[in-house]
Amino acid sequence: MTKVLLVVNPSSGGEKAKDFQEMAKEKLAQHFEEVIVKHTEKAGDASDFAKEAAKEHYEAVFVMGGDGTVNEGISGLAEEEYRPKFGFFPLGTVNDLARALNMPLDPEEAIQSLDLTKTKSLDIGKINDNYFMNVVAVGTIPQAVNETTVEEKTKLGKFAYAISAFKNLAANQSYNFKVELDGVEKEIESSTVLIGLTNSIGGFEQLLPEAKVSDGLLHFLYLKDSNLLESLQTLPSLLTGVDESNNRVGYHQVKEVKVSIVDSEETLKVNVDGDEGDELPVEVKVLPSHLQVYA
Repeated sequence: MTKVLLVVNPSSGGEKAKDFQEMAKEKLAQHFEEVIVKHTEKAGDASDFAKEAAKEHYEAVFVMGGDGTVNEGISGLAEEEYRPKFGFFPLGTVNDLARALNMPLDPEEAIQSLDLTKTKSLDIGKINDNYFMNVVAVGTIPQAVNETTVEEKTKLGKFAYAISAFKNLAANQSYNFKVELDGVEKEIESSTVLIGLTNSIGGFEQLLPEAKVSDGLLHFLYLKDSNLLESLQTLPSLLTGVDESNNRVGYHQVKEVKVSIVDSEETLKVNVDGDEGDELPVEVKVLPSHLQVYA
């Protein structure tokens, strides 16, 4: 009997997840013989549910929620020897993976248009002992994302991040980082470092135009700024997309990255798929074509 798990975060999408649950269940029942529905109640539940489904050899695992719930679902499957096919219904503020896969952002449309006969390969990233599907970021802009409240995100969507980022840039904070790109060390001064897996970062879909969901690469981007004027001068490059280094931004395609801060007295936390992550230093690598995803 083919079984699918549907993990629903009832607090996602302005608490509208339950409105779409039955619709999604009916859609999945057209293809799978048994649909099991579980609701998350706390952080880590989606990951635990996905891990359990992998151990029981479910055919597929779907999650319904925002980027954090999608990250948890992927993280739960990442270390398992048998990994079910993965799918999701976007209910978040940004929905970067949905954007990268050209999925409809409207939940009802995403459910109705889902083709359960087709999957595609999906790279995922590993940062220290955790996993991500979209981006690791550190510095001024990511710190702003960490500080953005749920109320701001609900009211302003992805622009809440942009507003917070601009406020933090005005504080004119830059850092001296030591990075290792595929074994090559260098020191950089920057307000913000991004390590992306997909073209969509923070809802801005052309930031990394060369990034594909299954290219087997990390896309390492940093701003070459040490003051507010230089930060503002990087904006045109970011808005039009970065596919090579220039005098405003640095860009490299790599498979492994290590990032630390030169001043050992200073502490700085990364942001992983929109949520606060570990303190520096971190080690990041790509796991090529690690999952099969419905899209």
